[in-house]
Amino acid sequence: MLRKIITFFCLFCFTLTYAQVGGESTYQFLNLISSPRQAALGGKVLTNVDYDVTQGLYNPATINVDMDNQLAVNYTSYLGGIGYGTAAYAYTVDRRTQTFHAGITYINYGEFEGYDENGNETGAFTGNEAALSMGYALQLGYSNFYFGANVKLITSKLEQYSSFGVATDLGLLYINDRIDFHAALAVRNLGTQITTYAGLNEPLPFEVDFGMSQTLENVPIRWHVTFENLQKWPIGRPNPARVTSDLSGNQSSENIGFLGQVIRHTILGAELFPEGGFNIRLGYNFRRAEELRIVDQRNFSGLSAGFSIKMNKMRFSYTHAKYTSAANSSFFGLQIDLQ
Repeated sequence: MLRKIITFFCLFCFTLTYAQVGGESTYQFLNLISSPRQAALGGKVLTNVDYDVTQGLYNPATINVDMDNQLAVNYTSYLGGIGYGTAAYAYTVDRRTQTFHAGITYINYGEFEGYDENGNETGAFTGNEAALSMGYALQLGYSNFYFGANVKLITSKLEQYSSFGVATDLGLLYINDRIDFHAALAVRNLGTQITTYAGLNEPLPFEVDFGMSQTLENVPIRWHVTFENLQKWPIGRPNPARVTSDLSGNQSSENIGFLGQVIRHTILGAELFPEGGFNIRLGYNFRRAEELRIVDQRNFSGLSAGFSIKMNKMRFSYTHAKYTSAANSSFFGLQIDLQ
């Protein structure tokens, strides 16, 4: 039975895989980083199975009893004056029925000055989007595998246009307690628009991610490796700003080989003292680094670092993520134990 479930899940994932990354679908905010911990470890960690209740927003298979009565609120000062945040809460009815999870993601694009096609002012307008999710996870028999799902209701309002949609996230998690190794597969944003902005039905930002992590023996460090956007290959495109010329004036486009494509799918992260009251976190997102770096200039794009500290029943987290020479983001988070 377990083998049939896993086989069906994998076939279902790869049957639905098609190319979607940034700018090719609506509700792009659904794949934004959900917490300071995620941001510090590179952006898309799938395998944290502990107190971190926000993890359930990204991979529902990680919902567990340690999240019981945990409330998390996160805020991000994003690029271009955009602000967005997440909140999550989990409650365990009893040990047999496991834990139910609820969360919300909200983004505010700020205020804009409106103009018509003739350049006449039409007044200020705003834009915002939100998603409400409910999730649950269960153990598959007596195995080391866990399966989880989130159901999301999505609302979006951009100037006079609005849209409503539904989506689901599916997660499969493997835990080996003997060597403290976790592996996870997440399929995100399977869904559709119920109402469209202007009559055109757009696809959701479908994404397939695979991650692994392990705590080193006798060393308080947990490493993380995530392979993102597995539904799209190749993911890298030549950058027009990196065209080179030879002595004869012949121009050559940037060549992205197989290794370059693999790197762009890879995110690395490490957490020092993962089970302690104080944590230090580092991450590196290769795709962000390659797409946002400036030729012949070191600007540390793709690098992120953060920490968390526990004070009684509260844990405060902060992360600073480097995007470009002109743009960085700060992530703030507070988790409260309501036990």
